Amino acid sequence: MESFIQFRKGTTPRHVHRDLDGLKDDELGRMGFVGRQAQLYRRNDPTAYRYEGPIRPTDALVGDLEPTDLTDPEGAPVPLLSNADVRFLLSRRSAPMPFFARNVSGDELFFVHRGTGVFQTEFGAIPYEPGDWVLLPKAVTYRQIPDADSTAGAFLIVETRDELTVPKPGVLGRHFPFDPSTVFVPEPEVLTDGGPEWRVRLTSGEQTGWLVYDHNPCDVEGWKGDYFPFKLNIRDYNPITSESIHLPPTVHLFLQAEGVVVLNFLPRGAEMRPGAERMPWYHRNVDYDEVALFHGGSLFGIDMPPGLISHAPQGIHHGPPERARERARRKFPDYDRIEWEVMSIDVRRPLTVHPAFSHAAGGPA
Repeated sequence: MESFIQFRKGTTPRHVHRDLDGLKDDELGRMGFVGRQAQLYRRNDPTAYRYEGPIRPTDALVGDLEPTDLTDPEGAPVPLLSNADVRFLLSRRSAPMPFFARNVSGDELFFVHRGTGVFQTEFGAIPYEPGDWVLLPKAVTYRQIPDADSTAGAFLIVETRDELTVPKPGVLGRHFPFDPSTVFVPEPEVLTDGGPEWRVRLTSGEQTGWLVYDHNPCDVEGWKGDYFPFKLNIRDYNPITSESIHLPPTVHLFLQAEGVVVLNFLPRGAEMRPGAERMPWYHRNVDYDEVALFHGGSLFGIDMPPGLISHAPQGIHHGPPERARERARRKFPDYDRIEWEVMSIDVRRPLTVHPAFSHAAGGPA
């Protein structure tokens, strides 16, 4: 449980995340930055370690991962990480699905890193482009059709067993983290192409099955209700900022499910108070594993590695290296914005790393 009472022992800055005077700011906290926490002010960089054994950070580039849907239209995304609440998969589909799909065990949230096209759904068509989050709720039937002239696609898929929902607006009001009117919701469209049979691939975790129809399953004349697929592009997300202090990741919440939170780290104004630390502080998210996709952008003149997928297990220090922090302090007057584009998903239960991800990251196959 949290307590308003906090102790201060030894040499510490007057204010958290400011004026470190050479010390290293290391946060040890519970419940993903909203529970009890301690700021440890160290002499040395806590990420300066080497790891041995299976509990380790993992990262790999999208281009080094080869799902079967990369070369086979009948193929599937490749699993990367999983626990009882969530699975992470990567798709690089570049050819239309010759079937429809329906996930009967959970919601599917696609982040479009590369590629354009359309998701045909029984609610209507959802065109997609880079930067889109496309939510296909549990048991919705859909078919993905990449544009013929599109660049090679790359899609991070977050499959949650529990329903993904928008966080309650709280004190900021209902236009944060995004204005609901900017969400794209499909219009019904009856499809008749294809045949003489239409197949629907059912997915439940790692199991698959098939339904075969004698009509196109996207035959809906109209619909009403509050359960539907939609998309939101990251350009329509509203970052929350502070000029005086680097805010915790929780202010960047986009969607959430049981044991899963989806965060958007997007371009925003930088902290401007002299002495404020602009970089995320060192931390070891005690109760959450962190997964991130680096979509693009830069951090105070340093390019982000586009297409990098990273996994930081709970309890292991991570954060930008000390040389990047020193540069951010040295270049403080030169930059008034943070231009990063990083999609981060934190999960409550420890994740299992699947062989394809481990192998692409240079670990054991």
